[in-house]
Amino acid sequence: MSWENEARRIVRAELVRRGVTYERLAKKLQDIGIAETKPSIANKMSRGTFSFIFFLQVMRALDVQLVTLDLGEQAERKKDD
Repeated sequence: MSWENEARRIVRAELVRRGVTYERLAKKLQDIGIAETKPSIANKMSRGTFSFIFFLQVMRALDVQLVTLDLGEQAERKKDD
């Protein structure tokens, strides 16, 4: 599993679910006091190495109340231990 891909997938899924573009996300983040631009968001998303703080800020800006994670093979390994 690529952790960068998984992080990117989770954020993109929330953006798609809400029909929010990077440009709109930048505005929503600015509305809650977070200085981000469309290019800075695009760079973070392309790398997939953004901080958990950024993840939380995005979830807050999108008004996400609950995030459910399925870590796939990691969850399976944990069951076997």
